[in-house]
Amino acid sequence: MSSTTRVPQEERTRVMRHRLLEATVDCLVEVGFARTSTTLVSQRAGVSRGAQLHHFPTKNDLVLAAVEHLTRLRGDELAAAADKLPTGERRTRAVLRMLGDHFASPVFTAALELWVAARTDPGLLEAVGPLEQRVGRETHRLTVDLLGIDESQPGNRELVQATLDLVRGLGLADTISDDARRRGRILDRWADQLDGSIATSTRADSAARASTRADSAKKEKK
Repeated sequence: MSSTTRVPQEERTRVMRHRLLEATVDCLVEVGFARTSTTLVSQRAGVSRGAQLHHFPTKNDLVLAAVEHLTRLRGDELAAAADKLPTGERRTRAVLRMLGDHFASPVFTAALELWVAARTDPGLLEAVGPLEQRVGRETHRLTVDLLGIDESQPGNRELVQATLDLVRGLGLADTISDDARRRGRILDRWADQLDGSIATSTRADSAARASTRADSAKKEKK
């Protein structure tokens, strides 16, 4: 006699919500925020309208949950890509390519749809704003770590910020047409600039430390 394993209600709820949130992200990418509806999302997720309404009664409920979901997706995507980066002299170029690919990905496109909608929707802005700031801080810290930049050196923090502004802008350009080849050329050139600036900063720091040690040694002799 066979027996059927019953899936716990908590797990069924988690799976159902995940399907709906994934479908919401897909709809944001494919049809945009304005045309994304609870009906379209339930169809895309393959769940009944009643089940969808049970978990997310309104479009706002669905979208606000999707904001949180997108935040996690973006963090996971960046972390997974960072783990695959090479070491060595071409690392800076690889880091920039990774960031460029992330900001040209469907996940970023979905986030961009929410940014535009939040501009004129106070309720959505209240949800999107803090989470986007958190993503920005985490992406900044990750970029600093991956590039090995010492932000205590003058100008280095601005270099990181300029880098992230650059890849966001290139990602925005990619929403209109496939901009991968131009993006690659720009990022390779920026990698050369970054490596030169970081090397100059490191040399200046080393020189300053050497000067400090020399001054200390002179004082000790006196």
